[in-house]
Amino acid sequence: MNAPTNPVRSNPGMDEDTFEQFAEQLERYVRDRLIPAEEKVVETDAVPPEIIDEMREMGLFGISVPEEYGGAGLNMTQYARVVNTMSYAAPAYRSIFSINVGMFASALKNGATEEQRAEWYPKLVEGKIACFGLTEPGSGSDSAGLQTTAVPDPDGNGWILNGTKRYITNAPHADVALIMARTEKENLPKNAHVSAFLVPMDTPGVSTGSPDKKMGQAGSHISDIMLDDAKVPGDALLGGETGKGFRFAMQSLDNGRISVGAAATGYARRALDSAIRYANERKAFGEPIARFQLIQAMLADSETEIYAAECMMKDVTTRADRGENIITKAAAFKVFASEMCGRVVDRVVQIYGGAGYLAEYDAERFYRDARIYRIYEGTTQILQLQIAKHMLREWEAANS
Repeated sequence: MNAPTNPVRSNPGMDEDTFEQFAEQLERYVRDRLIPAEEKVVETDAVPPEIIDEMREMGLFGISVPEEYGGAGLNMTQYARVVNTMSYAAPAYRSIFSINVGMFASALKNGATEEQRAEWYPKLVEGKIACFGLTEPGSGSDSAGLQTTAVPDPDGNGWILNGTKRYITNAPHADVALIMARTEKENLPKNAHVSAFLVPMDTPGVSTGSPDKKMGQAGSHISDIMLDDAKVPGDALLGGETGKGFRFAMQSLDNGRISVGAAATGYARRALDSAIRYANERKAFGEPIARFQLIQAMLADSETEIYAAECMMKDVTTRADRGENIITKAAAFKVFASEMCGRVVDRVVQIYGGAGYLAEYDAERFYRDARIYRIYEGTTQILQLQIAKHMLREWEAANS
């Protein structure tokens, strides 16, 4: 098994003219196809299979996969724009392919052997659905404290996995999971006790719980993954080395945080557009409420914050494409964008007034859907600690 090669530190991405044509096509698809289907998604709590097939045909499941493996090879700037555009519609549409093109593909890029990339990249492009198994019942933000174990198989060169993963997006439908597991009993420096495994979901001993009932984001499903003496071959170990899984996971989370930030920014734009339309249609005291200055203030504050998040998205993705270390800025973008989206959807409910509290209006759904952005891929509070930690490290390095 070959050792993982060093990832390319800069990515020109798809040809700009070709990408702009794709982006325009995607925007039309979101407005003309996905938004009209939202009512069905909410009613059935599922993305229609025919839409998932259409998304596969458009290549959305492999947009970040390198071209040599059949993907679109988008760079981070282009990837974030796709996520942002898709997120103007209901969150479930992004969710169904986001792990493929985000954390899973990133982990393959950063840590896989060439054989693992050759096996799994084409499957992502084909439309196989991936999930990312890090969180557990007793370890969420404290991900280094996970308890899932992987021990050498005494009957071969593989591994036996035991444990439970919790809140795993796409687990009920996934074809493959990237599972983080302990390969050492004791906590080791730099989390060298954690390794990563590529686990097909049809592996004997792997099962999922019933989809959890959630506050919002209808059509996007999460559930537990249970590993009960699940045997995987030796080449399931990501990168062919133990003790590297946590690092791969953290590198992948940078990508995930940009995805969540881009999604929150796109959904905030959708909510604001809805509020502008409603404010011009709803009348009070004989005139549209859009003419009232306090309504205008809420609209203006929302536009200002969305614009700031859009600028942050452009900056952090440009830095990523230049090969810069973006761990702090990706966290900062995710914190700001997710908190911003929460403030925007709250204002939108306020602009709708009493109607904003009713399920028959979009504002109520926007409010519930947006709440999770401040939690997954790192809560705001955990990311604040991470940002401060890196700031202090940089200060100490500069003043030592």
